[in-house]
Amino acid sequence: MEDVRIERLARLLVEYSLGIKGGDQVLLRATTLAQPLIRTCYLEVLKRGAHPLVRLSFEGQNYLFYRYAREEQLSFVSEIDRGTARTVNGLIAILSEPNTKELTNVDPSKVAIARAAQREIRDTLDERELKGEFAWVLAPYPTQAFAQDAEMSLLEYEEFLFAACGVDQEDPVAYWKEVSTRQEWVRERLHGVRELRYMGPDTDLTLSVEGRKWINCDGKRNMPDGEVFTSPVGASVEGFIYFDYPACYSGVEVQGVRLTFREGRIVEARADKGEDFLNKLLDTDEGARYLGEVAFGLNHNIKRFTKNILFDEKIGGTIHMAAGAAYPETGGTNRSGLHWDFIKGMDLGEVYADGELIYKGGRFLEERR
Repeated sequence: MEDVRIERLARLLVEYSLGIKGGDQVLLRATTLAQPLIRTCYLEVLKRGAHPLVRLSFEGQNYLFYRYAREEQLSFVSEIDRGTARTVNGLIAILSEPNTKELTNVDPSKVAIARAAQREIRDTLDERELKGEFAWVLAPYPTQAFAQDAEMSLLEYEEFLFAACGVDQEDPVAYWKEVSTRQEWVRERLHGVRELRYMGPDTDLTLSVEGRKWINCDGKRNMPDGEVFTSPVGASVEGFIYFDYPACYSGVEVQGVRLTFREGRIVEARADKGEDFLNKLLDTDEGARYLGEVAFGLNHNIKRFTKNILFDEKIGGTIHMAAGAAYPETGGTNRSGLHWDFIKGMDLGEVYADGELIYKGGRFLEERR
């Protein structure tokens, strides 16, 4: 018998997040561990007269690829992937890794080559998304690996995950509509701001968001959700910033990241752990050393760090910034095969908008009243 929370999550993704309609082609992507959720999503897509396409990966697949693939294989882009990017209308990507440390000892330059090769696929999907032809959502499935990273039992992690997604409630759609309303005032407060300045321990960073559009993330792309984000003006970023949360990418953990910017570009990248990996990925391509995203985490129901960016970037009282690809719908223009989020706790931080203090100690001043 299926867990009712899985049934609710599948309906939430298909109906609310993507709004699948008859005739749509929907790609369902996951590992074999997520079979219960993929099967239920498959059924929900069929019920709406749409066409589900399934792509499952097996345990150890990524390690085998990066361990044995030659350079021409790393940079290969199949015509199947190109055709899918040109025609698919929706993507449900289920994060369900059996081993989040699988690539820890893999040569990071190999990962960078493969990421750079996939840039054309990302660009195609971004262009179609702007035209309203494509939509996507990321969602998690509870695995032992995720539970261990979060230092929880699997049962405890399941409860945490399903509560964060709102599917422990009878009407998850109503829950996310309420979240959307609460976050809309933050988006409105940031609308029209020209310059942001971030202050805090080892941090003094200024950037322009003039003319950019802020996006209210209310469960349409990520599940769970809870952030407001935009893309900065590329060459405007100046100063330095310290990210106190670990940054995880392809299962590799980098700690104590310190970035220095000059004319928008990351000119120095330091880390207490994983500095070589950090710099090799930032050398993926020219766009990788520019910021593609700045955001505020607003989900105060996510209270602990889990080493899963889908949850961690939403933690209430944090900000995050991504090196690499920008989201075109914000007005961002930076292109890259990389998009890597770095998270900073703001308990001791402040944010100024056009010289006015608007955010302190992890909350907007209006929210604190």
